Amino acid sequence: MSAPTPETAAPAATTGTFAAPVESDSARASLEALRSEIAKAVVGQDSAVTGMVVALLCRGHVLLEGVPGVAKTLLVRALAASLELDTKRVQFTPDLMPSDVTGSLVYDARTAEFSFQPGPVFTNLLLADEINRTPPKTQSSLLEAMEERQVTIDGTPRPLPDPFLVAATQNPVEYEGTYPLPEAQLDRFLLKLTVPLPSREDEINVLTRHADRFNPRDLKAAGIRAVAGPADLEAARAAVARTSVSPEIAAYVVDICRATRESPSLTLGASPRGATALLSTARAWAWLTGRDYVIPDDVKALALPTLRHRIQLRPEAEMEGVTADSVITAVLAHVAVPR
Repeated sequence: MSAPTPETAAPAATTGTFAAPVESDSARASLEALRSEIAKAVVGQDSAVTGMVVALLCRGHVLLEGVPGVAKTLLVRALAASLELDTKRVQFTPDLMPSDVTGSLVYDARTAEFSFQPGPVFTNLLLADEINRTPPKTQSSLLEAMEERQVTIDGTPRPLPDPFLVAATQNPVEYEGTYPLPEAQLDRFLLKLTVPLPSREDEINVLTRHADRFNPRDLKAAGIRAVAGPADLEAARAAVARTSVSPEIAAYVVDICRATRESPSLTLGASPRGATALLSTARAWAWLTGRDYVIPDDVKALALPTLRHRIQLRPEAEMEGVTADSVITAVLAHVAVPR
């Protein structure tokens, strides 16, 4: 895979638990095949695909930000199909209740007992569409699922499938009637990926495909097949865990995060959890690019998508046109790179 842009980072996927062992190189090749497979349905979003793979490798969650119509939903569906993962979609609305996401106890008159009816969160890849359009109470229903990989109903914890990833979308331009995600919930997302508008050439390609009867609701007809499975993801995660990190690289990550806390443009810098997340995503990217050790370029490649949602701008800085990305870019330019 080519290096991710500041707009990427993400997962790898699979299902099941009884596959034969897979070598690290074979797992890497399978995950690299995702881009060409997903490209059969989604045009020009390689960075977002890479980000999703990184998130799956790190057992993290992803916040996708982009205007309507840039194939965010199609991207998630194509990723799930390419990895043979179960996926469900929830449209977040102002009247959505927590039980609509997690499930609830239902009384069965025939047995005179309550039985648990699982909600859509019981899946491998949950697409939380327009998550900022639902009230905080429903938003918070995802916190336990994202952090603990379980939901608790009537005092009983119920584990979620593995792998489990939440891909939440939000519109960056239309804020009327929305409920901004609190910092505590934003911090639960490993990465925030921006899904840009396509280039002119890519947009022509999209229209040409639709003219040739491409149906985004029928991925099988588009030729998408599973190119990776449970054993590939298991081997990949094990290999990422073996990727070495030198003391100098660990110090570099810490220095970057500490520099955000000292930036005059910010009221909130990256926390130690943000530093841990950056080290985790850098290790995953190092392994995807064929190395068993992390170099400074790996940290730089994943700094924007890992940290942009973990910092908070001062109002006066926003008025001057400062952005989270520009602050992080400036920090990367000033923090000394280990040799």
